[in-house]
Parts: sequence; structure tokens; C-alpha cells
Amino acid sequence: MSGDDHTHEATLGRIETEVALLMRLGEATRRGTGTTEHRLLDRAAYVILRHLDAAGPQNVSALAARLSLDGSTVTRQVSALQRDGLISRTPDPADGRGTVISATAAGLQRMAAVRAARTRLYGDILAAWPEADRETLADMLHRLNEALDARNRRR
Repeated sequence: MSGDDHTHEATLGRIETEVALLMRLGEATRRGTGTTEHRLLDRAAYVILRHLDAAGPQNVSALAARLSLDGSTVTRQVSALQRDGLISRTPDPADGRGTVISATAAGLQRMAAVRAARTRLYGDILAAWPEADRETLADMLHRLNEALDARNRRR
């Protein structure tokens, strides 16, 4: 193995370690944050509501495909959101047997409260970082998420 190969492997090892730590510390930070807003929604509900807010009403299949989840998993999560009044179901005009999922005003309000709390949290955590570094981090995380999403879609 050449020196470049060792450097490449070492860099990938650092990335793997940092992503694992990011996931663990991110979850610990979410659980350990004392504000009520952070606990208004679990992660799955938050992601579903964020997607519905951005993309508009979806059927369960489209929602599952977009989130790289099994349809039965999304169905369970959507049922819980419906029980809580955070989403509504209407007949799918493209398929009379199916339903379209929409965020309710209460769901959007709760999602916005969680988003605002998370934004404040990251503002506090990254307060000492120069704006250019925060922008670079946002760009790199976006690229990583796009690459992960593309890989999941190829499966």
C-alpha cells in the first residue's frame, strides 16, 4: 500500500469515527436538552412533518421512498401522528384505495417549534465558530446527506 493509500484509509477511518460520534452525541444532546420544545416530537415524526412541509401532501409509498423507510414503518408512524392530530388523511385522487397524508396546522406548528429550538441549540453550540466555518459545515453535511440518500436509492 502506498503512502497515499494509507492517508486515504486513515481519513476514511476518521470520518467513520466522527460520524459515529456525531450520531451518538446528537442523540444524547437531544435527550439531555431541558426545553420542552425539543421533546414535542420524536425524530421520526419530526422528519415526516418536515418532509410534508417541504414537499406537500404525499401518499405513504412516496413518503416511505423519500425517507428510505419501509412502508409498514411509515404507516405506523403516520397512524401515531394522526392520533395526535398532527397529520390528516384524505382519499388519494390518483388511487381511490389509497390515502394522501397532509400535515395539519397543529403538526406544522409543533414541527416549527422543534425546528426553532434546534436552531437555537446549534446557534449556542456553534456561537464561537466564524460564519464561514458554519457555512462550510452546512455545505459538507448537505453533501454527505445527498451522498447517503443517493446510495440508499440505488439499493
